[in-house]
Amino acid sequence: MRIKRFNSTDPDFNSNLEKLLAFENAQDDTVDVTVAKILADIRNRKDAALIEYTNRFDRLSATTGKDLELTQKQLHHSLETLPSNQRNALEQAAERVRSYHEKQQLNSWQYTDSDGTLLGQKITPLDRVGLYVPGGKASYPSSVLMNAIPAKVAGVKELIMVVPTPGGERNDMVLAAAAISQVDRVFTIGGAQAVGALAYGTETIPQVDKIVGPGNAYVAAAKRRVFGVVGIDMVAGPSEILVICDGKTDPDWIAMDLFSQAEHDELAQAILLSPDAEFLDQVMRSIDRLLSGMPRKDVIRASLENRGALIQVQSFDEACAIANRIAPEHLELSVDQPEIWLDKIRHAGAIFLGRNACEALGDYCAGPNHVLPTSRTARFSSPLGVYDFQKRSSLIQVSQQGAAKLGEIASVLAYGEGLQAHARSAEYRYKNR
Repeated sequence: MRIKRFNSTDPDFNSNLEKLLAFENAQDDTVDVTVAKILADIRNRKDAALIEYTNRFDRLSATTGKDLELTQKQLHHSLETLPSNQRNALEQAAERVRSYHEKQQLNSWQYTDSDGTLLGQKITPLDRVGLYVPGGKASYPSSVLMNAIPAKVAGVKELIMVVPTPGGERNDMVLAAAAISQVDRVFTIGGAQAVGALAYGTETIPQVDKIVGPGNAYVAAAKRRVFGVVGIDMVAGPSEILVICDGKTDPDWIAMDLFSQAEHDELAQAILLSPDAEFLDQVMRSIDRLLSGMPRKDVIRASLENRGALIQVQSFDEACAIANRIAPEHLELSVDQPEIWLDKIRHAGAIFLGRNACEALGDYCAGPNHVLPTSRTARFSSPLGVYDFQKRSSLIQVSQQGAAKLGEIASVLAYGEGLQAHARSAEYRYKNR
C-alpha cells in the first residue's frame, strides 16, 4: 500500500503537512436541509412526527410514545443475561471510569473581602441530560460508559438515553452498559428526530438541558442546529492518532496502534513521527504484512493512504513542536522516559505515556474519558468530563460598607458608559442611607 512519507527537512514539508491535516468539517447542504425539516416537524407535531420518522427510518411499528421506551427491567435483563466475560469487562471498565471522574468534581467556594463583601461560586449539576448512542450494527457500549458515568458523578438528576434499534435490533451490551451506568430512561429512537425530541421535548420525551454522544452526519447536523436551545458536548470530526516513537518499540505494535484509529473511518488520521528512518521502514513493512489479516482492511487502507503519514523528524524537540501544531485527539509518546517530554506537549486530547500505553486502553477501560477534541480543537478544548455536566453561578453579597465603596466605583463607570439607571441604582445603596 502507499502511505505518505515526509522528512521535516524537505523544502515543501510545511505545505505538505498542511495539506495532510486539512479537513473540511463542513455540513452537507442536502443533509442540513433534511435535518432542518425534521427538527421543525418534531417541534410542531412532537410525538406524532417522532413515531412517523422512527417507523419509517428504523422499520418499526410503534403506535404510541410508550412503545418507544425500554423499561429498567429490560435493561437489567440484558445485563443479567450477558456472557460473564462481557459483563465483567463492562463492570471493571465502569469502575475505573467512575473512579477517575470522581476526582474531577468541582466544589463551591466563597470568601469575604476586607469590606465585608461575600463573593463566591456555586456549583450546580444539570437537571436533565440527553445521551445519544449509535445503534444497530454500529453499537458502542463504551460510549455509554464514557458519557453516562461522568454525568452521574456530577449529580445530574435525570439521564435520558436514546438509541436507534433498526429493524428492532437491540444490542445487549449497550443496554447492559446503560444499566451499569444508572441511566434513568432509554428510548429506542435515533437520527435527527431523536436529537429534536431531546432538544424540544415531546409528549413522551422530556426536554433536556444538554445533549452528548456521537452520531452520524444527520445527528451532527441536528446537534449544531439545536445548540442554544440546549447545550451540546461537541461536533466531533474523524478520529486521530499521532505516535512519537524513538525507534525502540516493536514496529508491529506501532503499526497496530495506527490501525486502531484508521479502522474507524476512511477519514480517520494516523501519523507516526520518528527520528529513525530505518524504524519508519520497519513500521511500513509491518503495515504491509499485518494489513491483510484485518477484517476492516479496506477502511484501514483508505485511511492510511488518504490521511496517514510516516514522518522523519530531526529530534524529539521537533517532534513535540510538530505534535503541538497537529494538536491530535490521541498522542502516544512511545519513548524511554516519556515524562521528560510531557512538559513540551501543549495540545492533545489524551496523552499516552510509554510503550505499554496504547490508545485502545484509553478507549475502553483506562479511566479517562474517550470523548476527545478532534480536528485541532485540542488547542482550545478538553476531554468530556464531570465539569461538562456542572455549571457555575457567581455569588455576591454586599455589606453596607461594601455598597458605599463599590457603589461609587460602579457609578463612575456607569456614567462613563452612558447608563444612568445603572449609576442611580448603585448610588441608592449609599447616598440615601
